[in-house]
Parts: sequence; structure tokens; C-alpha cells
Amino acid sequence: MGLPMSDPTAWATAMNNLGMAPLGMTGQPLLPDFDPALGMMTGIPPINPMMPGLGIVPPPIPPDMPAVKEIIHCKSCTLFPPNPHLPPPATRERPPGCKTVFVGGLPENSTEQIIMEVFEQCGEVIAIRKSKKNFCHIRFAEEFMVDKALYLSGYRIRLGSSTDKKDTGRLHVDFAQARDDLYEWECKQRMLAREERHRRRLEEERFRPPSPPPVVHYSDHECSIVAEKLKDDTKFLEAIQTLLTWIERGEVNRRTANNFYSMIQSANSHIRRLVNEKAAHEKEMEEAKEKFKLALSGILVQFEQIVAVYHSASKQKAWDHFTKAQRKNISVWCKQAEEIRNIHNDELMGIRREEEMEMSDEEIEDPSEMKETEELALVSQVEALKEENDSLRWQLDAYRNEVELLKQEQGKASRDEDTTKEQQMKLLQQALQGMQKHLLKIQDEYKKREAELEKVREDKLKMKTLLENLKEQQSIADEEDKERDAVDCQGNESSASRVCVCSQEKDCPVEKTLSNSPVKSEREVLLVGIISTFLHVHPFGASIEYICSYLQRLDSKICTAEVEVLMTRLQNTFRQELSGVGASLEKRWKFCGFDGLKMT
Repeated sequence: MGLPMSDPTAWATAMNNLGMAPLGMTGQPLLPDFDPALGMMTGIPPINPMMPGLGIVPPPIPPDMPAVKEIIHCKSCTLFPPNPHLPPPATRERPPGCKTVFVGGLPENSTEQIIMEVFEQCGEVIAIRKSKKNFCHIRFAEEFMVDKALYLSGYRIRLGSSTDKKDTGRLHVDFAQARDDLYEWECKQRMLAREERHRRRLEEERFRPPSPPPVVHYSDHECSIVAEKLKDDTKFLEAIQTLLTWIERGEVNRRTANNFYSMIQSANSHIRRLVNEKAAHEKEMEEAKEKFKLALSGILVQFEQIVAVYHSASKQKAWDHFTKAQRKNISVWCKQAEEIRNIHNDELMGIRREEEMEMSDEEIEDPSEMKETEELALVSQVEALKEENDSLRWQLDAYRNEVELLKQEQGKASRDEDTTKEQQMKLLQQALQGMQKHLLKIQDEYKKREAELEKVREDKLKMKTLLENLKEQQSIADEEDKERDAVDCQGNESSASRVCVCSQEKDCPVEKTLSNSPVKSEREVLLVGIISTFLHVHPFGASIEYICSYLQRLDSKICTAEVEVLMTRLQNTFRQELSGVGASLEKRWKFCGFDGLKMT
């Protein structure tokens, strides 16, 4: 408000901004109606910061309204904001500890200097890895700088003032997953975990109870100190613990036996002190019991007086003058007082019974004391009987009053009982209906299960009959196969006999060779052929067990001894060799028929 008079336009502009008419522009006093007591001009309302035109406190921006992006001018390029009505660009899920961003849509003529110029506004750039395909990866120093870089996603970039396609592009900024970021994040997490473990360890050590002090080693000096402590009641526990540790360590020997005996003797003398202390505590306990008994008897007397007041108030002379609510309260109070009195009375009688049972044998032997105790017991029993008689009489009066109250309330209760009975009947009927429905459901399920069981039984019978038929068919087929095999064998034998006859007629020397051959049957001939084929396939030979395992697949009746005897007979066809060294020595059979043919 201290503007000079030589600048009237500035004053008028300020007044117009405040929403007031301009005053004092011709050299007149600026504030003619100013009231210094009020601190404001008369006729003008006080200035409010929320008045239109001031704009001191801007209105709050609604959260749904998108932030308006502006044009960003750099030295060698210009960034134009995207359309605010378009949805925000999509981004992938943020990796943990992400400090690297992917930037796509760069102009073809862009360089690392231009990229650094654009993105160094977001924060300190550690490294830029640029590709030839118009994209790059930028690594920042901190994680929050990545959020600033994502703000530039969607901007159109133009290098200089050129409109060439190679000088323009649309930026796409997204999170990038880099091993360096993940490694730094994991290191940070491990450091935080170590700090947390260290903090927990310190907390545990702080709350851990202190360990007991170590027990000193035995020496004559320490022995004398412990012996003095054993005689002191305040330090006995510490000394006895030290003595126990020394004995368990094996410090007792011939030289120290006397010292240890004196310490054990001191410990034994402490037993007498403990017994005396126990007797003193028992005496204090007896005195406390006597005080408690006296206090309890005084309390019982007061209860008796209070109950007597209630009973006198419940008599007809005074009872008729009370209201119904007052009578009810008096009766309730009387019941409570009688219950508490009976509890205390039982407690007092229990204490007296315990005292009677704890009498020692010496007191029982003394006849005079016995008489006194009997008289005291009789007196106490008489007093107890009197108290019980009074309590029973008061209880009888209370019961009479209760009966009268019950008669009055019975009329009201009968009506309530009728309604409750009807409700119970309805509930029972509903429950019975539910049980009947449940039984019907169970019966239906039972019938369904029986039908399913019958179907299963029928299926089992059908399966059994089918199995029997299949067995019969199988047996018939086996018999037919046996008959065919027999017929085939007979045909083979007849053909073989014919061939033999023909060969005898044609060539007599062949008969001599067959009679002298090591092969004695057609089965052995077949075995020789199969073994020869098997060993021909295995040029390095095979063991007898391997050969027999192959033959037993064809005929399970073949044995190893039979095959080995047959192969030893045919020395020109099969040869046995030893292979291997030491423990791996192994006998192998090889086929040598071609060599034997050349030799013959």
C-alpha cells in the first residue's frame, strides 16, 4: 500500500485485482476514511484470502483430474506432451530395486549426448547403453529417479527444428530388469537382514537374565571364607552352593578332608537354626489363627444381629407397612445375609475341628487337660447347636415369606407357562416332522443301495459264467492244438524216414558218417544251428550263461550242462577261450565252423 502518487496506473491495476474501485488518483489523500482503531477503511469489507481475484490459496485439485504436461525445451531437441485425453502408457511390473529404464521410440539421428541432455533432468545418470534399433537402457543413481523418467513416456521428441522422420520419434519409457539393480537390491536386503538380526541379538542379550557368578577354585584361604559364610544366615545359600560345587569337582582328598568335614558340620548345625526358625513361624501362624478366629467370631455376631433385624422387620407388625418392592428387597437381603453367615459359621466350625484333631498324644494322656478339652468341646457344641437352632428358625420364617410370595406370583407364572408349553409343543412337532422327512430320505437311499447291490451281484454272476465259458473254450483250443502238433510230428517222422531210406539207397558212405557224427538227434541239430547263428552275431564270443539265457527264451527245458556238453563235442565248430585278466577272467565260446571247414 506504499505506492507513490506518480504511478497512478499501477495503483489502479492493483485495486482492480482486489475487486475495488480506484481511489486517490488526483493527488488526494489515498486513505481519507481510514480508521486507525479498526485497522481498515470504512465502507470496505476486510480482505479475505479466498476472495475472487486474490488467488492466494488455489482450490484443491481433484484426484481424478490428470496432470497437465507441458512442452519441454532442451538445447538440441524439443519434447511435445501427448494428448491428455489418451490413456496413460502401459508399463510392466516394477522389478525390485529397479534403477534402469528402457527408452524406445528414439529418433534415428539421436545420440547419447541428446539422450543424456533429456534424461539428466530426472537425476544422475550412471550409464547409457544405446542400441542401433532406436532404443536404449539408462541406469540412474537412485530408484526415485526412475519415476521421474517414466513421466516422459508418451512425449514426442524433435531434434532441432527439423521435421524429417529420422529426427522425430515418440518416447516409450518402461521399467527394465537389470542384474546390477537386482544384485544391489539383494545386497541391501541382506544388509537390512543383518542389521535386524543384530538388533534382535542385542535385544535378546539385553533381556537375558545375568548368568550366575563363577565358583572360585578351592584353596585354604577360600575354604576359610566359605566356613565363615556357612555360619552366617544371610550368606548361607551362596556358601552351600560353593561347597556343593567343590565336592562335585572332586576337591576332597586326604589333605582337605578335615576342612570339608568342618564345613559339612557347619551345614548340619544350620539345620538347628532352620528348625528354630520354623517353630517361630508356626507360633506366629498359631497367633494369626487365633486372631482370625476371634475376628471371625466377631463377624458372626454382627451377622446374627443383622439377620435378627431382617427377621424382626419381616414380622407382621412392621411387614405390613412396607411396599411390595421394599418387602422383596428385604427378603433378598435376608437370604444373602443368612448364606454368608452360614458360610462363615461352617468355616469357624472347620477350624475348631482341625484344632481338636491336632491334639497331641501327650495332651490326651493328661486326664485333667482331657477333661478341660472335653468341657470346652461340649460348650462349643452347645453354642454351635444354639446357633444352628436360631439359623433354622430364621430360615423357616424366610421360607414362609417365600411361600407367600410364590403364591402371589403363581398366577402370573401359570399364564407364562401356558404360552411356553404351546411354544414347546410347536417346536417338538416341527422337530418330529423333520425327523420323519429325514427317515423317509434314509429309506429311499437304502432302497437305492439295495438295488445297486442286486445289480452288482447279477454282474458278478454274469462275469463268472463268461469266465467259465472262456476257460472251456481255452481247454478245447489247447486240445485241438495238441492234436495238430501230434499229427505234424508224425508227418515229419514219416518224411524223415523216407529221406533216410532214399539216402541209404543212394549213398552208403553218408550213412557211415551220420552214425559216427557227434550230433545224435534232430533236437541237437537245431540247437547247434541256433547257437552257431547266435555266436556268429557275437564275433567276440559269449559266456555259456548268456547263450543259455537266450536258448531258454525259446525252450525253458534247456539246461546249461546239456548245452556245454554238446559244444565240447563239436570242437571243429565251437572253441572255448579265456578273456580278461586277474579277477575279471572269463570263459567265452566262439564260433569257428568256417575255420574247421577249411581244415577238413
